[in-house]
Amino acid sequence: MSTTSAIGLVAVFIVDLINLFYISQLGQQSIAAAVGFAGVVGFFHASLCIGLTIGITAVVARTVGAGRAVDAKRLATSSLLLMVLLAALIGSGTAPFLRPLLEALGATGETERLAVRYLSVTVHSLPLLGIGMACSALMRSVGDARGAMAVTLGAAVVTAVLDPILIFGLHMGLDGAAATSVVSRSILAAVGLRGVLRHGLLGRWDRAALGSDAKLLAGVAGPAVLTNLATPISAAFVTHSIAQFGASAVAGQAIIDRVTPVAFGLIYALSGAVGPILAQNLGAGHFDRVRQGLRDSLLFMVIAVGTAWLLLALGQNALVWAFSAHGDAAHLIHMFCSWLAASFFFAGALFVANAAFNNLGKPLWSTGFNWARATLGTIPFAWWGAQFGPVGVLAGAAIGTAIFGTLAMVVAFRLVGRMGPRA
Repeated sequence: MSTTSAIGLVAVFIVDLINLFYISQLGQQSIAAAVGFAGVVGFFHASLCIGLTIGITAVVARTVGAGRAVDAKRLATSSLLLMVLLAALIGSGTAPFLRPLLEALGATGETERLAVRYLSVTVHSLPLLGIGMACSALMRSVGDARGAMAVTLGAAVVTAVLDPILIFGLHMGLDGAAATSVVSRSILAAVGLRGVLRHGLLGRWDRAALGSDAKLLAGVAGPAVLTNLATPISAAFVTHSIAQFGASAVAGQAIIDRVTPVAFGLIYALSGAVGPILAQNLGAGHFDRVRQGLRDSLLFMVIAVGTAWLLLALGQNALVWAFSAHGDAAHLIHMFCSWLAASFFFAGALFVANAAFNNLGKPLWSTGFNWARATLGTIPFAWWGAQFGPVGVLAGAAIGTAIFGTLAMVVAFRLVGRMGPRA
């Protein structure tokens, strides 16, 4: 589940990485920095969708595990409709506030203008991203990991082909990257809907049940959305702190932000993949398998992070060259790949713990830990680290992640240890 989910999830992140790669070939730090600032706003949007998919996966998978197929179809239909409505409201609702949002992040001058231009195109396509992610979640809920993976692979292929054509072939530059993003999300939604319909996962829309379905979904998705929004809040403060060191530092942070989910895609996917496994076994009353799932997830995470860290350390020079990084940007990349990437051992622990909390009836615990890490574990540490330069900002945030990731995993093991009779 994690491997196939990772391939699909990484494909989503590769879309952003490919965009930044081609943008960096233009050789202008202001454009790369603009994409970095735009990425923080986009991170808020994506986190909203991810939070909703966590709720969709947990609710639908639990219903499937209990053998209630008709209810599962109704919930799937309601969930998809609610995803579209909320994504449209949040995405297009952001458009009038782009300039003040970017100024709050520290964007100025030409960098700010370019970021506004890019986001003015992409924010309205958030419902397409939401549809694709919701459909992927629905297929994971019934164990179709390969189908969920296929949803995002098509979008990544389109981006890889279309980006150089629009950015360089048609000389559209940043506008070409924005257009490619919209087309990519359209493919994501189309492939996702096709897969869900093929499985017969959608039922007739029941208007009378929409309110109760929304309430049930909100019970998990609400806290999950709040939980996921903590991460972009943390990223926004880190970006604001780094912005004081100039466009080169912001460009370096943008590169790291896009390389990280690709390198650690297995960890991001693990939190989504382990959710339906825990939820289905909880619904079936197999408490021993719930405990085993958490233990195996932690071991899997340690191996995956160790492997990714090694590959980053070995390939750091290639990354600097590929993205035409220099100055502070290059220095940040080297330090991250050599040392700071190790903090993902603790970030992974937090992801796994959050998946356990969200699917085992304690979603507010996930919310609490994520917000504690995003505030108490980021703001004071990043502020202190800023006294030593942009690398200090990232190092400070890594220390906070280590503290709260460890605490969350300890609590998760205590939760499953008290759950049900032991085998």
